[in-house]
Amino acid sequence: MSNKSNSNKSMNRRDMLMATGAAVAASAFPMHWVAGADKKKQKILYFSRSAGYEHDAVKRKNGQPSISERILNELGQKHGFEVVSTKDGRVFDGDLDQYNAIAFYTSGVLTEPNKQQTPPMTVEGKKKLLDAIAAGKGFVGFHSATDSFHSKGPSGENQTEVDPYIAMIGGEFIVHGEQQNTMIRAASPKFPGVKEFGDNVSLKEEWYTLKNFAKDLHVILIEDNEGMKGDCYQRPPFPMTWARMHGKGRVFYTSFGHRDDIWTNPKVQGIMAGGLAWAMRNINVDVAPNIDKVTPKASQLKY
Repeated sequence: MSNKSNSNKSMNRRDMLMATGAAVAASAFPMHWVAGADKKKQKILYFSRSAGYEHDAVKRKNGQPSISERILNELGQKHGFEVVSTKDGRVFDGDLDQYNAIAFYTSGVLTEPNKQQTPPMTVEGKKKLLDAIAAGKGFVGFHSATDSFHSKGPSGENQTEVDPYIAMIGGEFIVHGEQQNTMIRAASPKFPGVKEFGDNVSLKEEWYTLKNFAKDLHVILIEDNEGMKGDCYQRPPFPMTWARMHGKGRVFYTSFGHRDDIWTNPKVQGIMAGGLAWAMRNINVDVAPNIDKVTPKASQLKY
């Protein structure tokens, strides 16, 4: 047998092994994550500046990344995307085209100074962010991202005019009670990560109450409220995780993210990964508005 024939057989065997390995890797790949179509590594800008209360999940201690940064970086290493983390608001005056999506875990009026003395966003930077999303940039909000840029008016009421940032993210934080278990119900079974999460899951978290919901929300997970302690929770069920389109941009938000064991929970990570994959256009899912169907009394703040 010629050396050429042996070489071809060796190459065929190697190709078969590579194909088998790829098939195994694909079968082991989480169903809630879909990689980008091109080979270029995707990039996420993770902004975690606090102009209000700074959550432990975004605090950097002894120069080490926060737990939310660590988990997002682990997800990136696992699924092939890069996370660029910053608390410097001036980043929005720079080049946003390099990012496939922008993720927020923020609080307060981000154009104002804070205790940590991290540079604020400029007014122009805020506008540039919103324009980029409307033009097609993906956006993902965690937990207190809805506690940023509050609308004018009483906190315990819905407003007819909301801050442009709130209009983009699709809802606004009111208040929370003590940490406790509550039932989270799935409303969008085809959204990536929901099948693995489960139809009804009881979790302990710092549960937000929310208002000023956009009328076009596609509700993914519902906060049930039944049996919860605290006056703020005595209201009909409402969205706690959703998706919506903002112009051409895909917007995903989840109120998950206060507790460390929420960040390390595989089911919650699946929801987060699903939101990131969808926001970066790695997967297409029908996100037609369903808020009036699945949470018809969401805007009712009291029973």
